[in-house]
Order: sequence, then C-alpha cells, then structure tokens
Amino acid sequence: MEERATVPVLLASLFDQPFTYVLPDGGTLAPGTLVAAPLGNRLLAGAVWPGDIDRVDPAKLKSIADILPLPPLDERLISFVNWVADYTLVPRGQILRMVLRGVENFEPEAAMLAYRATGALPERMTPSREKVLATASGGMAWPKAALAREAQVTASVIDGLVTAGALEAVEVPAPPALTRPDPTHEPPALSPDQQSVAATLRTLPGAGFSVSLLDGVTGSGKTEVYFEAVAEAVAQGRSVLILLPEIALTGQFLDRFEARFGERPGEWHSQVSPKKRAKIWRALMEGRGGVIVGARSALFLPFRDLGLIVVDEEHDAAYKQEEQAIYHARDMAVVRARIEDVPVILSSATPSVESRANCELGRYTRLELPERYGEARRPDIKAVDLREHPPETGRFLSQPAVEALSAAVQRGEQGLLFLNRRGYAPLTLCRRCGFRFDCPNCTAWLVEHRFRGELVCHHCGHRHKVPKHCPSCDAEDSLVACGPGVERIAEEVAERFPGLRYTILSSDMAPGIRILREKLAAIERGEVDLVIGTQIVAKGHDFPGMTAVVVVDGDIGLAASDPRAAERSFQTLEQVVGRAGRRGGLSHGLIQTYQPDHPVMRAIVAQDREAFYASEIALRREARLAPFGRLAAIIVSGKERGETESYARAIARSAPRVENVDVLGPAEAALAIIRGRSRFRLLVKAPRQFDLPTFLRGWLAAAPSPRGSLRLAVDIDPVSFL
Repeated sequence: MEERATVPVLLASLFDQPFTYVLPDGGTLAPGTLVAAPLGNRLLAGAVWPGDIDRVDPAKLKSIADILPLPPLDERLISFVNWVADYTLVPRGQILRMVLRGVENFEPEAAMLAYRATGALPERMTPSREKVLATASGGMAWPKAALAREAQVTASVIDGLVTAGALEAVEVPAPPALTRPDPTHEPPALSPDQQSVAATLRTLPGAGFSVSLLDGVTGSGKTEVYFEAVAEAVAQGRSVLILLPEIALTGQFLDRFEARFGERPGEWHSQVSPKKRAKIWRALMEGRGGVIVGARSALFLPFRDLGLIVVDEEHDAAYKQEEQAIYHARDMAVVRARIEDVPVILSSATPSVESRANCELGRYTRLELPERYGEARRPDIKAVDLREHPPETGRFLSQPAVEALSAAVQRGEQGLLFLNRRGYAPLTLCRRCGFRFDCPNCTAWLVEHRFRGELVCHHCGHRHKVPKHCPSCDAEDSLVACGPGVERIAEEVAERFPGLRYTILSSDMAPGIRILREKLAAIERGEVDLVIGTQIVAKGHDFPGMTAVVVVDGDIGLAASDPRAAERSFQTLEQVVGRAGRRGGLSHGLIQTYQPDHPVMRAIVAQDREAFYASEIALRREARLAPFGRLAAIIVSGKERGETESYARAIARSAPRVENVDVLGPAEAALAIIRGRSRFRLLVKAPRQFDLPTFLRGWLAAAPSPRGSLRLAVDIDPVSFL
C-alpha cells in the first residue's frame, strides 16, 4: 500500500505539541501553512509546525480538512511562538491561538459596490436628487454611505436614482485595511533636546536589534520624538507596531498620528470590530503592512516586514496579562524585536525600575528629555499634611485643595481630582450590628456604586441592589458608606461648587470606548471645569487647559505588601500631577497625605526622579529582585480550601533543591478566594542568570498533576502578588 504523506500540525488550542495529519492530495506543505484539521467532532484552526513526525499507525490518522488560501506564517513568528511558550510554560497551541485571532472571522476579500452617474436624468427631479447628481458628476464611483453623506441625503435617495437609471452600481476594489503613512507629511518643530534624541532614533530602523529607553519628563514631547523613528521605518518600506497600555489613549493618539503622517494607523484592540480586525490581520499576512497601534495582543500580529516596535508608557502594569497565557507585553516586545532583528523603543515619563536598571547594566540605551516642550513648565508640587489640614467631617477635600481648584476654575482653567478608587465607597457596613457587605465569591468587600444603586465586586463582577434594611439585624436606614470613591468625591464637588461643570473619568462610568473618547474630547475643548478620575487619567492624556491637580489620597498603595509598591505609587503620582501645566504658565499639584515624609512623597515634591530611581535600584540589587534576580509565582486554586492547600504543599515538597534557589510557601494568597476558588501561592527566587523556566518545567513535570477542580498557573516575573 502506498504510504500517505503526513505533516505535523499544531492546533490553536491547549496543546503543546503538534499532531500528525494526512495530506489528502499528497505532496508537501511548508512550515507555517494555515490549515483546518479535525479533532474529535470539532474542526480547529492550526498551522503546519516544524519538527519530527510522530510514528503513528496510518490507519488511525485523520486528513487535513482544508488549507487556507494564505501565505505561511513567517519563520520568525513561529520562533516567537515557541519562545513565548517555552518561557511562560504555556502550551504552544495557546500562543498560536493568539496569533490566529484573525482567522476566526476570515473571509475571502470581496469587491464592494460603488455608485456613479450614468449621464441620464430621472423623469422626476427633486432638490435631494440634484445634490446627489451634482456630487457624482465628476465621474468618480462613490460608496453609498459616502455619497449620501457628501450630498447630505438619505440612502433611499440614491436607491431611487439607481432605479431611475441616473446612477449605476459598479464593483470596485475594497479600500485597503491599512494605508501607508507619509513620513514627510508634517515634520514637527522640535526643541534642541528633542532634535538631538530624534537624530539618534532615526538611525535605529535598519540597523538591527537594539533597545532604547526614551526617558522624558511629562510634557517633554516623547511621542513627537519617536514619531521620527516611525517616519524613518516607514520611509524604508517597513511596518511599525506601537503598543499602548490603554485603549482610551488611542483617540488622542490617532489624531496626533494623522496630523504628523497624513493618515491614520490601523487599530488593534478589543473595541475594534471582529470584521475589521480580520481585514487588518489578512493584510499583514499577505505582506500589505503599515503602522499598527494596539493593545498588548497586537504583539502577536503576523507582520512580514516589521521594522520597529514602540512600547509607549512602558512602565504601565496593564501590559501584564494575568490570566490564561500570563506574559508581560513589554518584555515580550523586546523578545520579538530581537527575533525580528529590529529596534524597540520603550517610552515613559516614569520608566519601570527594571528598564532604568537595564540601562545602568548596559543592556539598554537611555535617551533623556529632561525638560518640558516649549514654554511649558512643570507644576509646583506640594504635599498637604492631612494632620495639619484635616477635611471637614464627612468630607474629603482639605482647605488648600479647595482653594487651589477654586482659583483655577475662576481663572477659566481646569482642575483634576484624582482618586484611584471606583464607585462611591469601598465598604458599606451596618452601624447597628457591624455587618459588612462582602462578596459571596471572593475575599473582598462589595463596593457601593450609588449612581447605579448597586453593590459590586470588582474581582468577579457579582452585584446586587443596595438594600434598605441590614440583611443581618434587619435595622432600617442603618447602612453607612465608609471611605470615598470617585462618585462620593463628585457628590462633594457638587455641594462645594454649585454650577461647576465636572465629569467623572472611570472605566465603569464610561461604558465603551466611544463614550470615553467623547468625554476626553470635551475636556480638551474646555467644556469641562473639573475632572474627577481614577487611574485612567494617569495614562498619558494631554489636557491643555489643566493647571491644578489634587490627589485626594496619596497614601493608597504605599503600605501594600508588594516589592513594587513604592515604584507604583511614585509612577502614579508623578503621572497624575504631570497632567498640569502642559501649555505653559503656572500650575500646581497638591497631594493629600498622612505621610509627607515618605521617600516617595519627598521625591515627588522635590521633583527628584533620579534620587528615587537610585534608591529603588539599590534596594532591588540588595534584595536580588528584578532585574538583579528572578522571581516566579506558582498559583494553585481549587473549589475546596483544604484540598487546595494540600495540593500546594505537595507541589512544594516536590521542589528540586538547587543552590541559591529559594522556594517560599505555600501561603494563602492575599486574595484568598476569587470567583469561588481558594488560592495558595508559592514564590521562587533565583539568581539573575538562572534558567527559571527550565527549572520550573522539570519540577512541575515530576510533581503531582492537578485533578478535579484543582488548577495550577505559573507567573514568571510576577507583577501582582495578590
């Protein structure tokens, strides 16, 4: 019997190794060829994967069901998938699934209908029909929506003209999913500092792999500077990937990009429609590249001509994916750049301690922008000691804070109140019996959202209406809100400043990117006097009229049992006060605190970034923490606490003993229960050069496998310790 041709196929699912399939028509397929293959009664997407073919009884093999009419995955992308899977201990197929997200809505590219004038006139002419025919008189074929919009008529008018023979429908090629920006469109006027850094960045595209840290104070014009590197890569005919940590940033960013390059880049994030994402994905697969601006998932797009990667706000914790495949997009961007042999630029006003330390170690090149652009000056920053300036009973704004905001508004300027706490109050309790509302699924208090009349868990999403009686003692009107959230601050603002135009910027107060972008645009236009916001306002927004910033509680996060607590607090506070004074003139930042002498507070008030980084780097070096050491967390979860703890202890007992490698725990997680699952954590601490993924892979292969409801996750280089 003739031997059938077979290929190894990695399925885009929870499999680490490829399966062997038969080629129905014989022949061969190149590595990376995209296919659909059966698994049980399902049909899964996959790719022909490099490697040996398993020896399997040919009679048991299934045939590939379909071969997608696309070029194979690039071998560098295959290498990237393998690297990420090996490093994170995530199945290879799960990483491939992230690459093939565009396949889910894959359709053959079809022509679209457009409409043009035939020269004939309809028997019945109306003013609306006249406008349409005048618009279409140049002979150009118009998409229906564009023609209706330009002529200011409804689509039914166009349909009527088609029926009357005055317009005809013709097939035209669909507009490209990505357009090439013009690198010479509108070069910016750069300051001497910016010119110096931009000149260095322009030399990077085409010169191979490198990592540059663009370290500039808030308002220094970092975006305009790295746009010069983008322009150089585009001029060379290469594609560019720009990562942003927050999709809310993309609206203002897209406007700035279009002003510089004359075209908007492609967007890639969860708010882009699946159909549009599929078109972008296909364009990249077929080598029709451009510039992509996206969230962390854009890192896995199938670029064929990548020339540059930029990670904006590189310090932001949002780049860490905490579920399923656990990875840090900033670190993986450096890896992909190395595999692609292209430069990567990390940009931030408050770089991560790891990135600053890597500059000192000679791994990265640091490029500085020490001053704000143009006439803009950094705000005058003060710590308001709440022991000396306590707010009135039941209120949360001190007198200095009220005066600063009032003065800014009276001058026709804008103010910002920052509190990194969503909702109305973080805790609701009964003053009669002391009952506290907690989540039935998590070890967390329910947060009151008074505007919606709900108590909400911010971990699992559980919610219910705020009751009128205490569920424990049945006392009426005994429930009291403890502590402030942004809704409570808004309530105080409405009482203190009647008639003031204010808006709340919080992820749960702006459902959807469209509403959030509308709010941001209103702030930019000066239609808002006061912004009340959570951490979303600390993510690189440019508010031209803002001159006064008040941090309601600067102590949040300082006492966290987390090696990055000081770093995160410094970054958040520095970014928030940096929203003020970006267009020149005097500006002020006030931080309400009970700890004015804390090193973080002292560094921010003194505007001494270098002292803070020097101190944090020294502490990291002494404690052998990243980047001077390695950490990995093993998180064990299960439905039963006792069973989960026993399994975590069994994992710990099976740990290999290696010199200078410490295995700590297990210990119950700070968030001991999430979504009804008990959680225990182990922490592995190792020297910097130690091969932690290989150590963990060998350890877990020899350890007992999780059974029943038990689950095990590995987080290498953890950011969260909850």
